[in-house]
Amino acid sequence: MAAQDAAVETADPGVDSVRNREIGIEQEHLNQVYRRLEEKIHEAEFLMHDAAKRGQVGTPGALAERDAQVFRAGVHLNRLNNEFEDFLFGRIDLLHGKDGKKGPDGAYTSIEPADDAVRPDNTADIGETLHIGRIGVLDSDYAPLVIDWRAPAAAPFYRSTPVDPGRVVRRRVIRSKGRKVLGVEDDLMRPELTAALDGAKLPVIGDGALMAALGQARSHTMRDIVASIQAEQDMVIRAPAASVTYVEGGPGTGKTAVALHRAAYLLYQDRRRYAGGILIVSPTPLLVAYTEGVLPSLGEEGQVAIRAVGNLVDGVEATAYDEPAVARVKGSSRMLKVLRHAARGALELSGPAGEPTGQLAFGEEPQAPSRAPDRLRVVAFGRRIELEAEELQRIRHNVLGGTAPVNLLRPRARRLLLDALYAKSGAATRHTDHELAAELRSSFDEDVAAEDAFIGFLDAWWPELTPRRVLTAMADERLLGRWARRVLNPGEVRRLARSLRREALSVHDVALLDELQTLLGTLARPRRRRELDPLDQLTGLEELMPQREETQRERAERLAQERTEYAHVIVDEAQDLTPMQWRMVGRRGRHATWTVVGDPAQSSWSSPDEAAEARDEALGSRPRRRFQLTVNYRNPAEIAELAAKVLALAMPGMQSPSAVRSTGVQPRFAVVRDGNPAQTVRAEAQRLLDRVDGTVGVVVAMNRREQATRWLAGLGERVVALGSLEAKGLEYDATVVVSPAEIADESPAGLRVLYVALTRATQQLTVVSDRRDEPDAKGVPDLLRD
Repeated sequence: MAAQDAAVETADPGVDSVRNREIGIEQEHLNQVYRRLEEKIHEAEFLMHDAAKRGQVGTPGALAERDAQVFRAGVHLNRLNNEFEDFLFGRIDLLHGKDGKKGPDGAYTSIEPADDAVRPDNTADIGETLHIGRIGVLDSDYAPLVIDWRAPAAAPFYRSTPVDPGRVVRRRVIRSKGRKVLGVEDDLMRPELTAALDGAKLPVIGDGALMAALGQARSHTMRDIVASIQAEQDMVIRAPAASVTYVEGGPGTGKTAVALHRAAYLLYQDRRRYAGGILIVSPTPLLVAYTEGVLPSLGEEGQVAIRAVGNLVDGVEATAYDEPAVARVKGSSRMLKVLRHAARGALELSGPAGEPTGQLAFGEEPQAPSRAPDRLRVVAFGRRIELEAEELQRIRHNVLGGTAPVNLLRPRARRLLLDALYAKSGAATRHTDHELAAELRSSFDEDVAAEDAFIGFLDAWWPELTPRRVLTAMADERLLGRWARRVLNPGEVRRLARSLRREALSVHDVALLDELQTLLGTLARPRRRRELDPLDQLTGLEELMPQREETQRERAERLAQERTEYAHVIVDEAQDLTPMQWRMVGRRGRHATWTVVGDPAQSSWSSPDEAAEARDEALGSRPRRRFQLTVNYRNPAEIAELAAKVLALAMPGMQSPSAVRSTGVQPRFAVVRDGNPAQTVRAEAQRLLDRVDGTVGVVVAMNRREQATRWLAGLGERVVALGSLEAKGLEYDATVVVSPAEIADESPAGLRVLYVALTRATQQLTVVSDRRDEPDAKGVPDLLRD
């Protein structure tokens, strides 16, 4: 009963009003901070103006004082301006400390709570609230408005855990954009306490609200469950990083949140070691958006990159989905041989270097690529010299004899062409004097290499290939069939070539592009120079002030473009990565430490053993440290029990995590009677919208995503339609799962995908069946019956 009471508390209909009120409170504080920042900027500008006046005195001492003051004011002004965006990101509410000493930033220095901070009845008052941001800001009375995230007083924001909370009762992540607070998310470090702030009960938003309800439940069993959650998650967060930390756990065990807090903990503990950046890889863009809202900001945007698998290659975004049969081909390690052959075979296709003008529409037949030129003619020493097709083919074969990237072999190809032309000219035998011979050869190379005929031939015969160009060439079924001989069967070649004709890229195409980039070699990119501020040039202040530094946004963009490897890689929902995707992620962490988070029972990839082999290759010989999360605090027991029936079919013998609460609300079953699911799905979604205060997710098979969006048109922003593969890692207050049989049959991993779909709800679940599901008299589909 206590568990049920706890769940009811978390489903309070007023939770949105509480959230909005808390967002408003943080917005008011942020407004105060920006007003103070503007005052500080005006002060810095006044100092610079005052310094300019001092220069009119004319004495050497006045000039030196002016220069020093302008320099200090300029540094301060630059820093204020650069740190102005997305300024505030965290807050901690602390108990009274053991002593009352204050540090230079105005915060109390005590680490441990006072002996009487917690009363015998487990109530306490918040003694201090600190907001964490990019730089420290004091108000006019020198009280801290914001604590610099690097300051000792900010350390508990990163270090505090439920096992070792110190003075922290509540840790809040604040999401803001510019001057607007977008949302808040709380972690409760002491869920057993009833804490008061300014005489009112301390509100808790997000997962922290559930932990508060569980921790304050009257049952000792519930308290033990909370302690179990805290202990097993804390062990992962604080695990040593000098290896691979592998975290397994079923739905609702908090794997993603643990991984994100681990990122914050590692960066704070050893910032120098992780200055190379932390990469967080999520399976879908939807989960990236969720991740960005949960991750405690680390104060430097360029330090942590959160990417979906389909966005790991700069300048490329995956917007299409492959049918399961095509996805199995593209994701398989068999594609390695195909791509190696294609990277070299594409050299035989003529055309200028660079990107293709565009990919073909899905149903359009590709034009047959023209062949590279098979004859080279140049004029040297007053005569015409030619290389025929057989000679050119022999030179190409010699150049491609090694394993170096194709584009990086172009200088060697150029040199061998000149060697062959020089030998055919007969000039090599004209001089016995080595110096004269060398001079003649140098003159020959210089003259021939400058000829338009030679330059045009080299561009067509050995073009600088791009990954998109090779992928477009693979859309030609005849060429692909030649490159994939004895690797793919004719049906696979046909489906793969057809999928590559469309303009949009899939998440599996991105991994192929990344592999091709390695096979081809990266072309050098000249670094773009930043322009000087014209106002500084006119006033002459650039000589006195430090050069304008990059803004946080500019720095993040530059780092994202330049960084190809990271110091630590976190892979979320790792069980879904294909072998080709593991190779792509592995290239970004060759010298990194790793945190790999996943659940084999939720894998949507059809060949787990093949993926595991690719994963082990990506992780190398680093020692593994494994953790298991066992407590499901997302799903009520009623939903977890239903999902466990599918798990038993998908992976017999696999143990599902233990649900910590019960709501007494059983899953609901509905049946499509007229063959058209639109009306039934819409009605069930509306019913759930009336019963929960938050979001409703409608999960359908991937081929019904667009239909489902039309079914739900006009119901508002709280309801969202998503394909079965898009649901991974997300959660909703209620979900509607449409046709379990259709989801289960859409791929070899369909039962595992269905298990994921059934475990997204925190409160209520509705299953809609059609004729294909073979529902019984109560509407329960065949797959979900005992």
